[in-house]
Amino acid sequence: MDKNYLDIIRNSKPAQFGILLIIFLLLYNFIPENDGNYFWRLPSLLSFIPIKLNEIIYAALYDWFPLKVWDPVFEMYEEKAAFREFTKSVSQGLLFLITFVRELLLGGDKIIDVFVSDSWLKENDWMTWPALPWTAATVGAFLLGYQLGGIRLALLGGIGSLYVSIFGNWVPSIQTLSFVLITTPICFVLGLSFGIWGYLDKKVETALQPVLNVMQTMPQFAYLVPIIALFGLGDHAGSIATIIIATPPMIRNTILGLKRISPEVVEAGLMSGCTKRQLLFRVLIPTARRDILNGVNTVIMQCLAMVVIASFVGAKGLGLNLKVALNSLKIGKAAEAGFCIVLIAVILDRFTKAWANKQVDYFENLTFFERHKFLIIFGVSIVIFSIVAIFANGYFDKINYLYVIPIEKGFTFAHHIDAGVDWVWETFFYSLNSFNKFLITQILVPMKRAYLGMPVAATFTLAMGVAYIIGGVRTSLLVGGMLLFIAMSAYWDRALITMYMATFAVIMASLNGIIVGSIFAQTERGSKFILSVCDFFETFPSFVYLIPVIFLFNITDTSVLIAAIVYATVPATRYTVWGLKSVPLQLHEAGTMSGVSRMQRWTNIEIPIAFPTIMLGVNQTVVFTLQMVILGALIGTEDLGQLIFGALSRPKDGPGVAITLGIFVSLIAISVDVIVRKWAEDRKKALGLD
Repeated sequence: MDKNYLDIIRNSKPAQFGILLIIFLLLYNFIPENDGNYFWRLPSLLSFIPIKLNEIIYAALYDWFPLKVWDPVFEMYEEKAAFREFTKSVSQGLLFLITFVRELLLGGDKIIDVFVSDSWLKENDWMTWPALPWTAATVGAFLLGYQLGGIRLALLGGIGSLYVSIFGNWVPSIQTLSFVLITTPICFVLGLSFGIWGYLDKKVETALQPVLNVMQTMPQFAYLVPIIALFGLGDHAGSIATIIIATPPMIRNTILGLKRISPEVVEAGLMSGCTKRQLLFRVLIPTARRDILNGVNTVIMQCLAMVVIASFVGAKGLGLNLKVALNSLKIGKAAEAGFCIVLIAVILDRFTKAWANKQVDYFENLTFFERHKFLIIFGVSIVIFSIVAIFANGYFDKINYLYVIPIEKGFTFAHHIDAGVDWVWETFFYSLNSFNKFLITQILVPMKRAYLGMPVAATFTLAMGVAYIIGGVRTSLLVGGMLLFIAMSAYWDRALITMYMATFAVIMASLNGIIVGSIFAQTERGSKFILSVCDFFETFPSFVYLIPVIFLFNITDTSVLIAAIVYATVPATRYTVWGLKSVPLQLHEAGTMSGVSRMQRWTNIEIPIAFPTIMLGVNQTVVFTLQMVILGALIGTEDLGQLIFGALSRPKDGPGVAITLGIFVSLIAISVDVIVRKWAEDRKKALGLD
């Protein structure tokens, strides 16, 4: 009898989860809260890690490998660390490129100053590089959109550029685009190079995977503090942070695209007499063109997602305008800047996707004009509008509105937005306040206390037990090892607060995504519509989601959690639709013929088969949620994000703290990822979908 019970438990995962839950509750309730009790909290044996990281960083900056460097100011040789000189060279190079691109588009005399003497430039003060008129850029965006995707994309590009210009955001928009124009090619080259290396060498790919996992799950703020220490403040610091964050997806897309190439294509290339170099650059990379260009799209979106965060290290552009407006409580101006960021993101997203999906044109017996007509038309348009703008200098008194419309002279909806916010507050104040109070007092605070009241032994039992049931001993030890790294630091309680907020947001976002995705996935038109909506909202930089909720719920955990829920609902909805659409049509028909209702078909057929894909969506939801929760430090949450954000003001010990806490957040995300992916793989095998 006992043996039968053991067999039932061994073969029944629900029974195993039930026993695990009972053990967890016993540990939770009977382990006393005592700092000296190691079952309650582990000793902070790893608290030295931030200190050691700081020592390593500053030793590299000031002591490692000293070189004799000529100082032109004091006209003498000075001993300086090689790494310091390297970071200085990188900073100067990036700053020069950013300044060059900005002046190329906005005009000035710094470009000319590189090639002529200062005295000659002072004598010829008329000698400046002409700015690109916003009228020419609008026409160019229209033509480029038409070339890539037809009239709809042309109207999007043209109207979007027109909006940015006439609302007075042309200059900050160009400053923001300069980051994209500089960082994207660098990310492309680095991502393509490492991606090819990983594809050619399996050991390199294996070594890259954990590094990429950590880099893609680390909070964006965690990169800023060490970058300030290494590279200083300014536009270049924002660019470096953006490059670090945006390169990993390019590497992954390159490896994925090259792996998808069929062996027949490789064999055909070898049979044609291609060398390894020719096979790579003339066969493999062109074949993987779509995946690689999708990687470029992801890079651009990551760059735009960084515009606000980069402003904290001195980067100029729309992100800085948005931050200043929020700090000044100018709601309307902040909303306008945020909308400009979203609009630029949507335009670039649609353009790059159209570029990736556009078929390569092969020219035969065509004239030069026929092959390059759009490029020629674009060039002629730039010249014509530039000439018109130059001649318009004599017409306009002080400001040539064909070059730029200042923000104080442009159209604005700021006062309307401010009035709308005031109306919402006056009309729904008591309702919003009541909802906020109820959510905080009845749900969030008890949930927070419950998490902070978890003994470390109970937490490890639950996490490792779930990992063991789903993935076995190896998965359990991996999850336990990652959590142990956090538990033996001085930040375990802050990590628990982060987990509580992420748990609540993930549950709500997953439920929302499953419900919304299931509703719209019932028809082909509904599926296309909701996936288009997901594409649209996915282009929003994460910071934009915080703007409306701050004004509705003030600076509370409610604001952060609602923003996280909305932000994370997007991947949950997308994967739910993908999962439900992958259910074979034959099963739908079989269910209908068996007389089941639509609800029964959904619960008993569609959801079980789509479950592995839905779980992958939940996995993405966790990553999105953690990113937003950490970003919530900007409005005063008490989790790991607050400590990371606070490290920005501590240049001496901040870098080590920021890196350590960023790794902690990554370990939380990776732990969930390991469990969820293993669960999804097992379900696929059980359903015969693998």
